[in-house]
Parts: sequence; structure tokens; C-alpha cells
Amino acid sequence: MHNNDPQSHEEAHDQGSSAESSTSELSSLQARVAELEAGNAELRETVLREKAEIENQRRRLHRDVEQARRFANEKLLNELLPVYDGLESGLAVEGGDIASMREGISLTLKSLLKVAENNGMSQIDPLGQPLDPDRHHAVSMVDAPGKAAGTVVSVLQKGYVLNDRLLRPALVAVAKD
Repeated sequence: MHNNDPQSHEEAHDQGSSAESSTSELSSLQARVAELEAGNAELRETVLREKAEIENQRRRLHRDVEQARRFANEKLLNELLPVYDGLESGLAVEGGDIASMREGISLTLKSLLKVAENNGMSQIDPLGQPLDPDRHHAVSMVDAPGKAAGTVVSVLQKGYVLNDRLLRPALVAVAKD
């Protein structure tokens, strides 16, 4: 049997055309999905590479910080070696008079103070200055004729400052009212 109905022939043609259109659209969508998946895989690989690079940088930074911490005092200690050598030489001397020993100790102290100054440390020697409670610690008050009340009249122990930060206050005696 043969269908001579013109309307059913058009429907069959429309269905075929619709099927071709759907197949074409499906192929286009599949191609787009494949393209997006490839892009996604590329981005995923880029993210993994970046993550690995960041982890490597973190490890290098940690290693560098650890090295800096371990060798932070290297410069200071290198500067202290001549002071150490001077003290050893002074102790190795057999005999000798007190004056030359005092001179040797004085030179060694000057050398040590120079190293400290080169590294940002300075002494606080407030003799004759008004008491500064931020830098001085008064341990006694004494009669001091001719000195204003609150003036440092003797320094029992010098204080020290490192780059404008107080390391140790000077221990002082001040004049009474």
C-alpha cells in the first residue's frame, strides 16, 4: 500500500528535516562540550602547576627564613672575634704589671663597645642629668649639696639602648630634695 496523502508526505519530510536539525544541533553541542572539557582540563593543569609553584616558593621562603634565623648573628660574632682574641692573649700573658693589664682590659673594653655601637647599641651614662624614669632606675636617694633634687649623682650600673629601644635601664642614685 502506498500513501498518496500529500499532508502525510510533508509531515514525513518535516520529521526528517527536524531529525537532521536535532542531529546537527546534538553534534554541535557535543563539540562544544568536548571543547569546554578540553579547556577545563587545561585550566585544571594550570591550577595544579600554579599550586605546585606556590608550594615550592613557600618551601624556599621557609628555608631562607630558617637560614636567616640561624645565621642572623654572624656579622656580630665576626666582629666580636678580635675582642675574644684580645682577651685570650691577655690571659695568656704570664706575670706583667697591673698598669699594663689595666691598659689591655681598657683597650679590650673599647673594642667591645665599638662592636656594640656598630650594631646599634649605645650606653646610657646619665651622670649629672635629671632622672628619666623611662631610661633610669633610681635605687637610692642621697644628700648631694649643690645638686638639684632628682639629678643623677652616681651611676651604679650603666644602661643600654639598642636602636632607640631600651635594653637595660641605668641604675642610679639621685639627689634628695
